[in-house]
Amino acid sequence: MKNEQEQEPELEAPLLPGDGDARKAAAAAGSAYALVCSLVASAISIIYGYNRGVMSGAQKFVQDDLGISDAQIEVLIGATSIYSLVGSLAAGWACDRAGRRRTMALSAAMFFAGSAITGAASGYAALMAGQLVAGVACGFGLVVAPVYIAEMAPAASRGFLSSIPEIAGNSGILLSYIADFALAGLQESVNWRLMIGVGAVPPLFLAAATLLAMPETPRWLVLNGHHDEARRVLTRTTGDAALADRRLQDIVSSARESPKQAVSGDGKKEARPSTSVWRDLLVRPTPSVRRVLLAVLGLQFFQQASGVAALVLYAPRVFNRAGITSQQAVLGATILLGVVKTVSIVIPLFLTDRLGRRPMLLTSAGGMAASLLVLGFSLRAAPAADAGAAWWAAATSVAAAAAFMATFSLGFGPVIWMYGSEILPLRLRAQGTGIGTAVNRVMSAVVGMTFISMYEAVGMAGSFYIFAGFAAAAWVFVYACLPETKGRSLEEMEALFDGSADSPSLTTQ
Repeated sequence: MKNEQEQEPELEAPLLPGDGDARKAAAAAGSAYALVCSLVASAISIIYGYNRGVMSGAQKFVQDDLGISDAQIEVLIGATSIYSLVGSLAAGWACDRAGRRRTMALSAAMFFAGSAITGAASGYAALMAGQLVAGVACGFGLVVAPVYIAEMAPAASRGFLSSIPEIAGNSGILLSYIADFALAGLQESVNWRLMIGVGAVPPLFLAAATLLAMPETPRWLVLNGHHDEARRVLTRTTGDAALADRRLQDIVSSARESPKQAVSGDGKKEARPSTSVWRDLLVRPTPSVRRVLLAVLGLQFFQQASGVAALVLYAPRVFNRAGITSQQAVLGATILLGVVKTVSIVIPLFLTDRLGRRPMLLTSAGGMAASLLVLGFSLRAAPAADAGAAWWAAATSVAAAAAFMATFSLGFGPVIWMYGSEILPLRLRAQGTGIGTAVNRVMSAVVGMTFISMYEAVGMAGSFYIFAGFAAAAWVFVYACLPETKGRSLEEMEALFDGSADSPSLTTQ
């Protein structure tokens, strides 16, 4: 099957500047509308990133103020990922029932409540309660933003737009590191509460913007029988009424194949048992769905197994083991990681649609493995080094950690979310994204809840050697199992994974 760009080169232009004729100008205007929607949706990722990163610098002050042990902190931080697992599984159901837009507003409300409860906590139980609410909100946010953007974006611009949530998430992490650094000098009983409490403000604005200004996605509208509204949204995102009608017919054709619900030609919906979606995903998947699910789950597993959560959540501890003793220097080095991660995430924004998904993922996995090995070597050398060599070991550790963040951000940060949300069939997309996010959260919880115990058992250097091994395995997985999806419409993905191609290389564009 020819890809969508080959079939309609005159109708759909990428988001980046094109040749400038009237039709492309209209397409650019439509893409600008999709960009605005994507930016608003990505605000949930900024909030998620802030909540995810703020405990990195706040945990020491929480421990000192409330008398919490290392073991309790390990459980508190790791349990947030378990809570987000619950949220990610519930989010797929909520996205299908309430819609992508309302689910996003619900996530924002939970972020507000979670940050407020945690910031006001007077003991460990209250901290856990606040993190429970915030963790469920994280699971919702991780599912709904990629699904919303994938369904709003034109095919030629999907890689660009789908990278925005990851950029937003990294920006949120960076902002949390900056807040930790800026507020660390305040009174111990106040500073960590402000670090966490600041995260309660943005969700209020996001909830209002989501409910008042954002449209629902055309694919959800079709599944629920709102064809006219879906056509209006498609016309705004494509900039061409004729193309919008063709896209609408593609979506209707895809929706008719759904075992959960069939959409008739006049837009009426015929209900089917909701359990059929889960059956088609997990019990009796077709060969193409099985291969899609393997790709989604494998990418989510390897993203977290490579140890990114260890650096995001515990960077100050890692730098302390590398020989950096000043609290300000440790927090400054942590901010450097946030800056590198955020700046590097911009690169896939411009290259994913040009180079393809596979090259970005392969480059990312190879760089992650190499930088983790260097980080392990430098951490092993630091304790035995003399004064001069200790400085170099510490500097090498910071540089290697920054290199890991940079290469992670080239592919395994943003691309896996975009790849997963675009290859899942329409009828399975919300639940499939939820299952993938659940695997991600489980692995994040495993890393978060065991990292302190792991480095106490095998050493800090040994921990990063283990992560390097997983990164190398991720490179093999991408090379062997993932076909290229660049330039293909969402409706073409099931055919791409139907097993007709013998290897990913045969489908690489």
